[in-house]
Amino acid sequence: MIIITEFMDEVAVREGLAGREVVYDPSLVDRPEALAPLLADARALIVRNRTQVRPALLDMAPNLRVVGRLGVGLDNIDMEACKARGIAVCPAMGANDDSVAEYVIGTAMLLLRGAYRANADLVAGAWPRNRLTGREISGKVLGLIGFGSIARAAARRAVALGMKVAAYDPFLAPDSPAWAQSWGKVTPMLLDELLAGSDVISLHVPLTADTRRMIDAAAIARMRDDAILINAARGGVVDEAAVVAALKAGTLGGAALDVFETEPLDAAAGAAFADVPNLVLTPHIAGVTVESNDRVSWLTVRNVLDHLEREQA
Repeated sequence: MIIITEFMDEVAVREGLAGREVVYDPSLVDRPEALAPLLADARALIVRNRTQVRPALLDMAPNLRVVGRLGVGLDNIDMEACKARGIAVCPAMGANDDSVAEYVIGTAMLLLRGAYRANADLVAGAWPRNRLTGREISGKVLGLIGFGSIARAAARRAVALGMKVAAYDPFLAPDSPAWAQSWGKVTPMLLDELLAGSDVISLHVPLTADTRRMIDAAAIARMRDDAILINAARGGVVDEAAVVAALKAGTLGGAALDVFETEPLDAAAGAAFADVPNLVLTPHIAGVTVESNDRVSWLTVRNVLDHLEREQA
């Protein structure tokens, strides 16, 4: 049995998994009592980022051989517990890079320009041209924290728009060929140098003990007062309260948060973001477009079936 607990492209489910015993129910992520009895017969489990694949769940799935991840982040999956049980974990590497990269550039342009939230004023007869004079993206410095495939996709688009690009990645040596891409050069920087010198800062790191709240009040204080911060990586990498305080104080130019420490946000957690200026909030959607959902879903289907077929061979 293949169990799918979160949404994916239904054509990929219907056609890609034809002939297999499949339970596709995106509500299972919120109904553990309904998921539990299904796990006993599961050989494959397909999830996004909300289903918590921890030892308690794995203990209920003695026949599980593979977990397909509809995306690339793995912080909701206990990799060591899977390894100990001989369970393969297959993320959909590269399938949503373009979607996240476009989100980064799109929200950067939105926040720099600052001209797209005037509907109410115009409907009311106001004409706030002076207040809405924003900034161009061309000539600005994009600082990337982490320089993996998504960051490189964002950098390629940024260079095409006339931006300069710098990146901090402690896992890449200063002489790595990754810094000299065919479409332009990316300047490696230390983190403090990048924070101080970037107009737009975008996060591209997993959530680990080292990255948890790496963007805190002290890090924000090192940024320019008009800098734009974008987090489409993982909730918990940014100290949300520090971002809110900086935006209210005018010591941060703008922020886009697509991921949060608490997901999904409930009303209590969401209230902390009410009436905060120059803030864009989106519900962990940067990597999900019609096109990327199709790519991620089909890649996950192939990954899962390939693994099951290898085990049967």
